[in-house]
This record gives sequence, C-alpha cells and structure tokens, in this order.
Amino acid sequence: MPEGTVLIVEDNPLNLELAQDLLEVFGFEVLAAQSAEEGLQIAREQHPDIVLMDVGLPGMDGLEATQLLKQDQATAEIPVVCLTAHAMEGDQERAVQAGADGYITKPVNTREFANQVAAFLNK
Repeated sequence: MPEGTVLIVEDNPLNLELAQDLLEVFGFEVLAAQSAEEGLQIAREQHPDIVLMDVGLPGMDGLEATQLLKQDQATAEIPVVCLTAHAMEGDQERAVQAGADGYITKPVNTREFANQVAAFLNK
C-alpha cells in the first residue's frame, strides 16, 4: 500500500469527500482545504507529499495557488496535480505553465484515481 500525505484543495464538498475516501482506502493520509488560501497555509505548515489542486476555486483560483506554491522555497518541491472539470483545449498547458506537475480531469475515474496519484508521487 502506498504511504504518503495528500493535500486536496477542493471547494465542492462532494468531490472532496469522494477523493478523500478513494485515497484513504488506498492507504494515503489525506489533508483537506476548501479554498486556495487555506490550501497554501496547510501546505506550508504540513508539507504534504503531493497537492491535488482544483483549478476552479472561488476567489484565488487553483492555477494562481499552484504558482504561489512553486515560487515559495518551503513548498516548491511538493508535486502539484491540477484537477478540473472544465477540460478545455489549452487547460493542461496552462496548468503546466503555472508549475503543475500533472493534470487529472473530473469526474475522476474511481478505479484509477488513487493509482494516478501514486504514479505522480513515484515520478
């Protein structure tokens, strides 16, 4: 079973609960934030092994939060994987330009999600 701490930054309670449940069953410890600002604070304080960042957050969006994580020496090495339900052409490129290490579209594939996260941790 994988070991590691995953920070999920997701404003939709149902999406957050689903992702958390899938990852906990797989053996991950999960931290949760419902805003970019809260996610940045938790990342700085807890140093998770990976951050799953919703792109479409209210207020500060996930791409801006990703940029801030990657610019901060304390969090720059933490892999960030962007999650979005709005998989439009160019979204993946924008996520990579913001500093994301990967990209997963929602709705997540419940059978593959934890393996996808584990794969990003093993890169």
